[in-house]
Amino acid sequence: MIAWAITAAQDSGCFDEIVVSTDSEEIASVAESFGASVPFIRPQHLADDHTPTIPVLRHAIDEINSTSNTEIAIGCCIYATAPFLTPSALREGLETLESDDMLDFSFSVTSFPFPIQRALEITDSGRVEMISPKYELTRSQDLPERYHDAGQFYWFRSKGIFNNNGFFSAKSAPVILERKFVQDIDTLEDWEAAEIAHALLEKAHDL
Repeated sequence: MIAWAITAAQDSGCFDEIVVSTDSEEIASVAESFGASVPFIRPQHLADDHTPTIPVLRHAIDEINSTSNTEIAIGCCIYATAPFLTPSALREGLETLESDDMLDFSFSVTSFPFPIQRALEITDSGRVEMISPKYELTRSQDLPERYHDAGQFYWFRSKGIFNNNGFFSAKSAPVILERKFVQDIDTLEDWEAAEIAHALLEKAHDL
C-alpha cells in the first residue's frame, strides 16, 4: 500500500524529497526500500488511531526544517490508504495551489454517488425517515452534486499548517477526482472493494 503512494509521488515529478512519517520500523524499512526517506520516527503521542493530520504535519515539518538547510514552503500529505492515487492528480493539485497565492490548501474530493439531500436515517424504533423531508418529491437528477474529501492527498503551504486554518476553509481549493479512482481503506470491506476495483481498472488500462 505505501509503496503505491511512494511510486505515484515519484512518478509525478513534483517532489524534491519524499518523506515518510511513521512509528513502525517495518513500514520505515519498506518505505526506504522504495526510495523514500525516513529521517525521524513519529512519537507515540502522534501515532494513535485518533491523531488528527495537522499535528502530524506540524511535527514532520519541524523535524525536516531542523535537520536540513532549507525550510519547507510547500508540501503534500499523501495518505498510504489511497491505492488509486495517480501522478496526474498530484500534479493537478500542485498546479491548483500554485495558481492562487491566497490558497493554503488544495486537496482531492469526489462526488457522492447519490444526492445526499435525499439521505435517510433509521430511527430508534426501526423506522425510516428522510433527513431533509423537503426533498422527498425532488427528482434526484434535479439536485446539485455534493462532494466529500477523497482522502488521497493534501497540498499545503506550511504557513497554513501552522495558522490553524484547517483543510476545509475558504483558503482551500478542490481537485475533483472521478469516483472510480477513490477508495479509502479503513475496513476489510473497503479492502475487498479496492481489490475488485483495481482489477477492473487495470483491465481497462486506467491504472
